[in-house]
Amino acid sequence: MLTQTEIEKYAEVLLWALDVSRAEPLRAGNTVAVRWDMPALSLAEAVYANLHERGVHVAQRMKPTSTMEKTFYSSASRAQLEHQLPGEMELTRALDGSVYLLAPQSLTHLADVDPENLSTAARARKPLRDVLEEREQAGLFGWTLCMWPTEALAKSAGMSVDDYAREIARACYLNKADPVAEWRGVHARVKELRAWLDGLGAESFRVESEHVDLTVRLGELRRWLGVTGHNIPSFEIYVSPDWRGTQGVYYADQPSFRSGNYVRGVRLEFKDGRVVDAEAEQGGEFLRKQVAMDPGASRIGEFSLTDSRFSPIDRFMATTLFDENYGGTHGNCHLALGASYPGTYAGQQSELSTLLKDELGFNSSALHWDLVNTEAKTVTAHLRGGETRVIYENGQFRM
Repeated sequence: MLTQTEIEKYAEVLLWALDVSRAEPLRAGNTVAVRWDMPALSLAEAVYANLHERGVHVAQRMKPTSTMEKTFYSSASRAQLEHQLPGEMELTRALDGSVYLLAPQSLTHLADVDPENLSTAARARKPLRDVLEEREQAGLFGWTLCMWPTEALAKSAGMSVDDYAREIARACYLNKADPVAEWRGVHARVKELRAWLDGLGAESFRVESEHVDLTVRLGELRRWLGVTGHNIPSFEIYVSPDWRGTQGVYYADQPSFRSGNYVRGVRLEFKDGRVVDAEAEQGGEFLRKQVAMDPGASRIGEFSLTDSRFSPIDRFMATTLFDENYGGTHGNCHLALGASYPGTYAGQQSELSTLLKDELGFNSSALHWDLVNTEAKTVTAHLRGGETRVIYENGQFRM
């Protein structure tokens, strides 16, 4: 497992990330929620201590155990699925930041639960996410999350817990003397790459690999983001495209653990921006019910690429947080079905109304599901004026 020194470094990295995710660093008097799974208690305590030292008010919340989740989603009435606890919206409207410490004790405990129950609960919680999104657009809120090693994660990834912990430490630079300095360096390099992508004048991107032939329209007033502080670790560079311009076939060769379900070999066919066919080698029924969750669940909200030179992650980790940042030999491409990221709007965040989002093709949904492809691929940008340019191949950007 992680040593006490690594835990303290992890907490420091998370506070750096939370500051980066906000318009301004945290200050005394701000309110931050720390939510953790039970195995991550020692990290929660370290994060709490750091926030408390900075004069921040902390709302501490332990998340339900896997047994609690199974009980809830298996037997809850519709009223229970849709219920919002008293004070939850009030707290949400007061938050300046959130830290999520993920440490799942099971990855497949909801496999026999009706997916509609999961969808009902997700739709009921969307108003809370909308409030946080609005606060983030106004520069009032930021968030970050990370992973804690557990038996369930390690077993699903084919590792011991100690080996899994070492992979976390390596990917988050906890084995370095000054992890925060390492992350500042990554942040600077990715910022240069984002500026290059923004300056290309691209209208669309075509992704081609053994099982993928997909075209994604960038859309108007877009900017690329990466190392925003939202995830630790994070090496991806991403954008929320105009969902209406998605055409072709996408395939996720990386398995996915989602809402207590295991899904493998996802194949999606898009026409006029919507999924018209969704198949999976395993978990197909769950996939199709997720895609039908709401009107936006069948459309994409994110398109992302990871450069293998940045990411030290080179093996399957059984969690999207790491797998969407896979470096390996060929890097990775991933797209997300569902909600878009308003932060990729290139104008003033305060002017990005719901109406403007719709006009620009920013997707809205209770779903956000990242699906990862690690095959060797070529990504070609189609530029304004009709020219084309290969921007990504052999796992690296061609800057």
